[in-house]
Amino acid sequence: MTINEAVRTLAGVMVLLSAALTFFVSPWFLLFTAFIGANLVQSAFTGFCPPVFVFKKLGLKESR
Repeated sequence: MTINEAVRTLAGVMVLLSAALTFFVSPWFLLFTAFIGANLVQSAFTGFCPPVFVFKKLGLKESR
């Protein structure tokens, strides 16, 4: 698995988790979903994505 695949997988899992928390716990978890979306948008424009540093430390390779 490459870093790009790991970032997309993490984003998908976090969105699904926040949707489940919104449904089962509280509608306030929609703020978590909005936070995830905002981070995805800013990373598209700036190229800065904090999980990339973690995935590099875990030994994942960058895509070619």
